[in-house]
Amino acid sequence: MSQEKKQFIKDSEKIAFDKRHRATIKFNISKYDVAVDRGRKRYSNLDLAKDRASFIKSEAIINLPQYLLEFEKNSQANGAEVIWADDANEAIQAVQQILKDNEAKLLVKSKSMTTEEIELNEHVEAIGVESLETDLGEYIVQIAGEKPYHIVTPAMHKSKEDISDLFHEKFDTPEKSTPQYLTNFVRGLLREKFTQADVGVTGANFLIADKGAIALTENEGNAMMTFSFPKIHIVIAGIEKVVPTMKDLGLMWPLLAAHGTGQQITVYNSIVSGPKRTTEEDGPEKMYVILLDNKRSELYGKDDQFEALKCIRCGACLNACPIYKNVGGYTYDATYSGPIGSIITPFFKGFSEYNHLSSACSVCGKCTEVCPVRIPLHNMLLYNRRDAVRNGDTPLGWNMGMKAFEYAFMKRKRLDLLGGNMKNKLGKLKEDALGDKKSLPTFAKESFSKQWKNKH
Repeated sequence: MSQEKKQFIKDSEKIAFDKRHRATIKFNISKYDVAVDRGRKRYSNLDLAKDRASFIKSEAIINLPQYLLEFEKNSQANGAEVIWADDANEAIQAVQQILKDNEAKLLVKSKSMTTEEIELNEHVEAIGVESLETDLGEYIVQIAGEKPYHIVTPAMHKSKEDISDLFHEKFDTPEKSTPQYLTNFVRGLLREKFTQADVGVTGANFLIADKGAIALTENEGNAMMTFSFPKIHIVIAGIEKVVPTMKDLGLMWPLLAAHGTGQQITVYNSIVSGPKRTTEEDGPEKMYVILLDNKRSELYGKDDQFEALKCIRCGACLNACPIYKNVGGYTYDATYSGPIGSIITPFFKGFSEYNHLSSACSVCGKCTEVCPVRIPLHNMLLYNRRDAVRNGDTPLGWNMGMKAFEYAFMKRKRLDLLGGNMKNKLGKLKEDALGDKKSLPTFAKESFSKQWKNKH
């Protein structure tokens, strides 16, 4: 058993029985459930919208090389510099070089899971550049010394009381401050930083191939200020974010909003096509787009799992997942948690070390049901499990046990070969099979089928 799997089991057992954590997550996700249910009901034919979105993303992924080259060509024509990064190290080296070339001291950053994937903040600070999160949720977890807990709502694991206590500790704000007070407090801090920043870093919700532009969607306006105020704008985006045309946003943006937050449309939606023109006074003087692979090509080459690259990061599968609701985001020990994270993390971080995440699933299918782009998520988790067995990544004892299970359950008479007393003795060999909170049930002396035959 890998160290990562041992840690996952240990952490999940601990957090699943943390009643305070469960109450916080239940409350926060329940608010999302109500909003998202209302958002989806705005569609007269949601199934048709999902079918169309699935088709668009399938088209983009199936022809990914073609659309990426089209994006690069058009982006360069717009005045941006496109940098291809094979892995996290190449992306970090590119960012560090840009910062050094421009003698940057302060970097402001809008919410981006891709930058979390490559641990941008730590590497930027390593060369003496301050990196500041400007999304409120990201800012909260940054000052707490934590990572995002959820791909859409970074501070979902914190209650308003937790956040009030944190700000009182870090900034001496009044005890029991309201969310409104703290929001205004952070706004005042960040506005000054925006005007001082040398570089702004964003991700991209979509890369628009036919325009060579990026699309950003947000609720706070911080992303808009991140790419507007500094003289340098750096975009870091996974290669899977591409869509063929700008008109596709008319479908994708509302669908993302409805499934992510329940909104009809997100508050701020921006299309950025390059640095400022000679006729423009405001905006960045330089724009760099870093296209990150980081094992996405490996996933792309899989016949059964490549569709996971269609994901638009709405977070719907996390909010629907019974496992995520119980073990939380940090237990996964990965940038991307929940069902989608359990599929892609083994490819991004090492299949042998992280394939256990694919078993953190009850195969209820709720994730597949809610996905706005029709990714068969629970099937892909089963494909990952299959590949783990084929690769020899599962323990010998487990494999032998499953073979025995298969043999026994193929025919009822095989199950009846051993009586209840013997089954109970075998069960005592592994009394903690269901964890230390549950005990194995006691088998009757005779199976139901035998009892039925004896009575009739």
